[in-house]
Amino acid sequence: YGIAGSTNVTGDQVKKLDILSNDLVINMLKSSFSTCVIVSEENKDAVIVENEKRGKYIVCIDPLDGSSNIDCLVSIGTIFAIYRKMSPDEPSGKDALQPGRNLVAAGYALYGSATMLVLATSAGGVNCFMLDPAIGEFILVDRDVKIKKKGNIYSLNEGYAKYFDPAVTEYLKKKKFPEDGSSPYGGRYIGSMVADVHRTLVYGGIFLYPANSKSPKGKLRLLYECNPMAFVIEKAGGIATTGHQAILDIVPEDIHQRVPIVLGSPDDVKEYLEIVKKHSAK
Repeated sequence: YGIAGSTNVTGDQVKKLDILSNDLVINMLKSSFSTCVIVSEENKDAVIVENEKRGKYIVCIDPLDGSSNIDCLVSIGTIFAIYRKMSPDEPSGKDALQPGRNLVAAGYALYGSATMLVLATSAGGVNCFMLDPAIGEFILVDRDVKIKKKGNIYSLNEGYAKYFDPAVTEYLKKKKFPEDGSSPYGGRYIGSMVADVHRTLVYGGIFLYPANSKSPKGKLRLLYECNPMAFVIEKAGGIATTGHQAILDIVPEDIHQRVPIVLGSPDDVKEYLEIVKKHSAK
């Protein structure tokens, strides 16, 4: 743990564990002989796999998400997205600029009270595997996971309330002071995307990292944070949106592109979208 003293390409302080995780994941991917391009949050440019180790897949990774939480022992994780290489040309970073609809598989590993791997595939649904340290294997514990139609938890960093769009402010007010006499939603925000999204998948509700006046393009990265999480949530029957379009429909322009994201239970996200629509019409 501890800060390594440098700043990564997207401006986050890099901790020693980030660098270790990045090296470890990239080395494992290279030695699998199945990848040709690897995009990582920690590398400014795409990593092109050596000729003799190349395979047909492109992998986008956030090797250690939530690393600002390392020193206080809060859950962190690894996020990944896997694409097929489409062009016959020499591999390059451009191969990774595919919309999330093209994903072959995506998911995350969560290092919490247990280690869990959540995997979504284009052909199947969402399956959860838990690491059994006694045998060193991941055991299937939840098959074909579906998110609740509606939850009772909202999750976002309310410290930025000063910068929120009016639509976000109105939505939150409805969750805290319901006009229909229903119970207010609980607020939960860990600040580790993997942990916040996993809770949303398991308990239902809504997770938001919207654009605001301070970060007009949002803060989370499309290729290795938003696309994989949107893929998992959609495969589980939920919705993932920027507020104006589905996350998985965005055609990336840059490997470190940022986008706003709102995801979770379908009824909760639809309610948020109604409010956005109302404000856009003004």
